[in-house]
Amino acid sequence: MPLTRLTSPTRILLCVTLLSSPVLQAQPLTRDNGAPVGENQHSQTAGAAGPTLLQDVQLIQKLQRFDRERVPERVVHARGTGAHGEFTASQDLSALTIAPLFTPGQKTPVFVRFSSVVHGLHSPETLRDPRGFATRFYSSTGNWDLVGNNFPTFFIRDAIKFPDMVHAFKPDPRSNLGNDARRFDLFSHMPEATRTLTLLYSNEGTPKSYRHMDGNSVHAYKFVNKKGEATYVKFRWKSLQGRENLDPKAVERIQGKNFSHMTEDLVSAIHRGDYPKWDLFIQTLRPEQLTKFDFDPLDATKIWPGVPEHRVGQMVLNRNVGNFFQETEQVALAPSNLIPGIEPSEDRLLQGRLFSYADTQMYRVGANVNSLPINQPRAAVNNGNQDGALNANRTHGMVNYEPSRLQPRTSTESARYSQLPLSGTTQQQGIAKQQNFKQAGDLYRSYSKSEQRDLVNSFGQALAAADDQSKHIILSFLYKADAHYGAGVTKVAKGDLTRVRALAAKLQD
Repeated sequence: MPLTRLTSPTRILLCVTLLSSPVLQAQPLTRDNGAPVGENQHSQTAGAAGPTLLQDVQLIQKLQRFDRERVPERVVHARGTGAHGEFTASQDLSALTIAPLFTPGQKTPVFVRFSSVVHGLHSPETLRDPRGFATRFYSSTGNWDLVGNNFPTFFIRDAIKFPDMVHAFKPDPRSNLGNDARRFDLFSHMPEATRTLTLLYSNEGTPKSYRHMDGNSVHAYKFVNKKGEATYVKFRWKSLQGRENLDPKAVERIQGKNFSHMTEDLVSAIHRGDYPKWDLFIQTLRPEQLTKFDFDPLDATKIWPGVPEHRVGQMVLNRNVGNFFQETEQVALAPSNLIPGIEPSEDRLLQGRLFSYADTQMYRVGANVNSLPINQPRAAVNNGNQDGALNANRTHGMVNYEPSRLQPRTSTESARYSQLPLSGTTQQQGIAKQQNFKQAGDLYRSYSKSEQRDLVNSFGQALAAADDQSKHIILSFLYKADAHYGAGVTKVAKGDLTRVRALAAKLQD
């Protein structure tokens, strides 16, 4: 693209970069095996008019490598950007967890990948979508990945529904075009999605920038202390730049000029030294407190209202990536990357994500994905895992098993999982305390009048595309959450309010 056609911030950034780059002495061009290249402008042919020769190794290698430049696109969170930074702990959490990164003054390198969830690799960043907020802590005891979203809740509470949910959000398989009717057909069977759908169709579904949004763990995890005692914990990143969103008119204006406004904003801010910062807060519950609520606190469709938040540290992002593919695209973030002192809770959605995220990274990048520089832990790796494609670990010795007297590898007693008392039988049933609508109503009432108006219009316009039955079921969910909310969306979606009220009367919160 000509420089004159780039947007102003991009032109400025590019010009500054070009002007500040030193003039380098030319170095010999080589092939991948290090051999120098004799000719890189013309293929080797059989005479002036003859066919190209297969023996032109430079031509063949360039085409081979070009054909293999892409790894499979992420099914979700494909469109993203990343940056490096540092987390500094401010509170002593040793009474709750043995994880050393929560020692006051402790500085831990981090890498953060922001993303949209549903849309593809080159989609406009103005599209309505939750935003991924995934943070890797390169701690002294291994990599810990806090993989979350800007929304504090999710659409579903059980991982068995995840493939169906993503399929419904993705384009119609017949035409590859978006189809709102498909997602509302699905969600009309899932009243637990009401609160998160409210977030999605509010202006929070279109953040102004990655710098101006919060991050949430969504799931509860467990802190485990040196006594083996577990405490349930939720994490929240609070933006020190403030939370700002785009209304529908702003979305339309920006999308007409720039489809990468969120990436450009983050890269430009870091480049000019305006480093974005977030404070990390936690909420905690003792195991015996879980039964005190009128909902299940381990339900990913719920927040923890009334549970105090405590600031435990601050993160600053201060370095852009050096190579987008090698770092942002190949970073393999997964909730299963945990360290001693931090364990998964019994959250049914989290339990599925522990497998799914690591598995999809292994599928995309390969069995040795964690050997790549962006994924390598700062702590030493010492196990019997071996071989596979692109294994560059250069492991030595004859012992690739455990236990062994020839090369002992000891287990760490303090890294044992905490114990969870269990009783009963296996089952496949929903959770007991569902409370599908109350928090959605609380969320709607927390918005200003203008934010409520934007939400009602955005939700109603999308819902108008649903089939008649699904539309009225979804409207009854909204009406059950808040009568004013449901009535407003019913009007925009051209629904029957009498029918909506009748359906809502049959719902139990």
